Amino acid sequence: MMTRRIYAGILFLFTPLLWIFTGWRGWRRPPYGERWWERFGWGAIHHDRPLWIHAVSVGETIAAVPLVQALHKRKPQLPILVTSTTPTGAEIVAQRLGTSVRQHYMPYDTSAAMRRFLQRQQPRLCLLMETEIWPNLCYWAARFKVPVLLINARMSQRSLKGYGRFAALFRPALASMSAVAAQSPEDAEAFRQLGAARVVVIDNIKYDLPEPLEAREKGREWRQKLATRQVWVFASTHAGEEKMAIAVLKQLRIAWPHLLLVLIPRHPHRSDAVEMELQAAGVLYALRSRDIDVESKNVLLVDTLGEVMDFYAAADLVTVGGSFVPVGGHNPLEAAVLSCPIVFGPHMENFRRIARDMLDGGAAVQVDDADALAQQLAHWLRHPEIAQEQGSRALAFVQKQRGSLEKILQLLDDLDWS
Repeated sequence: MMTRRIYAGILFLFTPLLWIFTGWRGWRRPPYGERWWERFGWGAIHHDRPLWIHAVSVGETIAAVPLVQALHKRKPQLPILVTSTTPTGAEIVAQRLGTSVRQHYMPYDTSAAMRRFLQRQQPRLCLLMETEIWPNLCYWAARFKVPVLLINARMSQRSLKGYGRFAALFRPALASMSAVAAQSPEDAEAFRQLGAARVVVIDNIKYDLPEPLEAREKGREWRQKLATRQVWVFASTHAGEEKMAIAVLKQLRIAWPHLLLVLIPRHPHRSDAVEMELQAAGVLYALRSRDIDVESKNVLLVDTLGEVMDFYAAADLVTVGGSFVPVGGHNPLEAAVLSCPIVFGPHMENFRRIARDMLDGGAAVQVDDADALAQQLAHWLRHPEIAQEQGSRALAFVQKQRGSLEKILQLLDDLDWS
């Protein structure tokens, strides 16, 4: 079994390859080349001892925003450092939190990079979001006496088997954490099996979305531009889903010729590939970054970041991407809080409990394939009052589930970290 010393030694030997990989990735996708040195633990030296929150990418960052806002409200002078792994995550931090936090890329989990990062940033507490278990991070945090909490933690059975193969590596990391706040009893049991010493069950903080006042206003602006057109938003799509969306759109437009599809790829850099699919299908489309008039178009392709909720606020129908391909789905709650009728596909493993509870509460609909998706959307288009009732149930579901954020703050109050 692999231990941390072996793991650290292997990463040390592979460090030259990490340099090459970082350069190659920055060349292929320039945003990954920005502030590349931070990925090796370098950056400005600070002495303000921030609270450190690590949110990998877009979904985790959006979930962390209410937590950051609540912490600022409770402790206005508390410096907060937010680390991201992806440029899209970093951009969401900049958009939604601005200069209220300090932003840094998460270093690679090499022993040298983590030690360097902790020495330079000097955090007083580390909050890791969801399933971020990094052996060297946990080891050096313990050496520097930085408490580590894993919050909003989730662990699928597939992930449990994967981590279990390297139990000698991950068990000490989890055992060193001050607490694990799991999303469900099933998640909690999985973390206990892996060696977490203190595990509590606190529901998903993604329910505690702030009131989307700005999104509602921008949604109203889009509705004015679109006049009486029906709007179908298919958000956070992955390869394969755009082609399916185009086929469904063509089918629906026979009966609803003014239907507009707002297509939002999960990763904006894929927009060029999606454009090629739209052109090949002969679909008239507008590109959001050009702010083209969509009156005569069938599709609005959103190649920008941070506007998903604006379009949810303008939507008549919403489909959640990443759920018709084996990606695991994306967060349906952002649409629910805006009273949208929501449909998603069979792959919602990343949000299995939320999806299950929404289905049980009649707050969402799940379908298996493109044909079933077309039938469901057609049903809502034919009966807008049913779609509206569906959206109202989605909002009521979110409002009923709120309260996890306050429990996380109470857990922090119980720790000696200030």
